[in-house]
Amino acid sequence: MLMRVRFVASAILFAAAVGVAAPAVAQTAPLREPDVIFVPTSAEVVDAMLKLAGVTAKDVVYDLGCGDGMIVTAAAKDFGARAVGVDINPVRVKEANERVTKAGVTDKVKILNDDLFTTDISQATVVTLYLLQTLNEKLIPKLNKELKPGTRIVSQTFTMGDNYPPEKTVETGRGSVYLWTIPMKPKK
Repeated sequence: MLMRVRFVASAILFAAAVGVAAPAVAQTAPLREPDVIFVPTSAEVVDAMLKLAGVTAKDVVYDLGCGDGMIVTAAAKDFGARAVGVDINPVRVKEANERVTKAGVTDKVKILNDDLFTTDISQATVVTLYLLQTLNEKLIPKLNKELKPGTRIVSQTFTMGDNYPPEKTVETGRGSVYLWTIPMKPKK
């Protein structure tokens, strides 16, 4: 392990000295433990989510907890949008990058190995979620603070809790999909 650390440090110093990009160092463990287990989203639900959000080629779709990259790939390939997937688990990030590459949309999709609670989402016009209700609720202040008015939020299976009822709900053969628009306001 010490030998690998010395090699990586030497490679970075060499790269800096000659003015080239430093080599990528593969991360092998999550930044922290993921909040949820990975459960793939069906193609039917992905399509319903992106349609409910009204995704077009003008949109920037952020998938928080992107898993294998299915939603961001579909947003780019089927709807022409630019997309960013965020996942804390490097295994999921690798799978998402493989899916994006295989689909031929690397020019429209970026996958970040990052924490969805700390990553900058301010460029999003659509945010997709497949998290637990408690995590959705925890995200509400971030969504309202960082996103521009009119940004659409879609979540599958889980709502934002009783204080933030969805504006629209679509039922699929695989469960419910919910829509909100920023700013999200609690019910009165």
